[in-house]
Amino acid sequence: MSGHGTPHPMTSRKSPPLKGVADIPGDKSISHRSLIFGALSVGETRISGLLEGDDVLDTARAMRAFGADVIQHGAGDWSVHGLGTGGFGEPDDVIDCGNSGTGARLIMGAMSTTAMTATFTGDASLRSRPMGRITDPISQFGARSYGRTGGRLPLTIVGADRPVPIQYTTPVPSAQVKSAVLLAGLNARGETIVTEAEATRDHTERMLRGFGAQIETDVTPQGRVITLIGEPELKPQEITVPRDPSSAAFPVCAALIVPGSEIMVPNIGLNPTRAGLFATLIDMGADITFENQREEGGEPTADLRVRASSLSGIDIPPDRAASMIDEYPILSVVASFATGTTKMHGVGELRVKESDRIDAMARGLETNGVKIEETEDTFTVHGMGQDGVPGGGRAVTHLDHRIAMSFFCLGLAAKKPVSIDDAGPIATSFPSFLDLMQTLGAHYTRDNL
Repeated sequence: MSGHGTPHPMTSRKSPPLKGVADIPGDKSISHRSLIFGALSVGETRISGLLEGDDVLDTARAMRAFGADVIQHGAGDWSVHGLGTGGFGEPDDVIDCGNSGTGARLIMGAMSTTAMTATFTGDASLRSRPMGRITDPISQFGARSYGRTGGRLPLTIVGADRPVPIQYTTPVPSAQVKSAVLLAGLNARGETIVTEAEATRDHTERMLRGFGAQIETDVTPQGRVITLIGEPELKPQEITVPRDPSSAAFPVCAALIVPGSEIMVPNIGLNPTRAGLFATLIDMGADITFENQREEGGEPTADLRVRASSLSGIDIPPDRAASMIDEYPILSVVASFATGTTKMHGVGELRVKESDRIDAMARGLETNGVKIEETEDTFTVHGMGQDGVPGGGRAVTHLDHRIAMSFFCLGLAAKKPVSIDDAGPIATSFPSFLDLMQTLGAHYTRDNL
């Protein structure tokens, strides 16, 4: 069942070559941060190209609940009248973050060093996800938290009234944890220092610098060391949100596995901390070219031309995981149509995303005739070649948008149709996905319960 209503089952089936232009919505990570940083600034931030999926809309509602004036002027066109660092007011009601772990964790960090109390909840998927990785570091600033076993939502945070800066080493590669600590450090006088052994997506550092924060990153033998000077006055910005590479992954991968396909995917963000999937696909033999390379709002972007390709299985090293952690589900679909074995190392973080994504993909691929192997930290797919995946199975999505979209793509190239128990969660990140895929030529039907 979808976190926002009744389930929406559907079936995708073998399709003709995908052709045309795939217009991808705005980057979800940057959309979340644009709203939050705008709310922490003094004055009006204007945002164009904001992703208007459920996750980001939940973050917009949360910023209103803390007192920011958040206004939608048109499709993707928003403004945020901010309250300044430490300016959040105590919300009157529970903050519902829906399905969004990013929204929940960043907002918790942002409010945790202001003297107030806020309670957070979310849908069934988000309520099952661990929040201890956030409550542990914010407690070092002086915040207190009270939640269910394992630090799960619903969770109440009592913000620190006299926050102190901290030095923190992230225990796992996580941009959400790093970002929550940096956001908490904004309202703590002095230097907050975060060390990460493996580089994770750096949108928070780039955007804080753009908003006027004093933040530096040094590469050391221990990893990346990020130093933030607390209590800045953040300056409002005009932000053009680049298009989301994680959303682009689905039409890109579908075009690679549906024979004869050729699509153009314009204006995709290619931040080096997010582009691991495209590098991996090219290593597998994918025909992907980057055209019109440029910068948008400090982020590298390009237009992607993608053609159907004969792919080979490869070993994917663990040091690539952080730059493509959200893309492993769709990569495992691509690997099913490759020749040979693809082994993904260092993917244990997938077990604590919106669902246990390793388990969800393993069970779904098995029911569609693909042989897999899994451990706690690896996932292996034995490819069956371009026209070798039997299909015919039913995939259980576990309220996870990326699982739903991945198995939708599997059905477009498998021999037999693939059914999906609930496509409703797709709206959390990519509300135009089904319409876009239909315009490219994808065949699917919405099923009756």
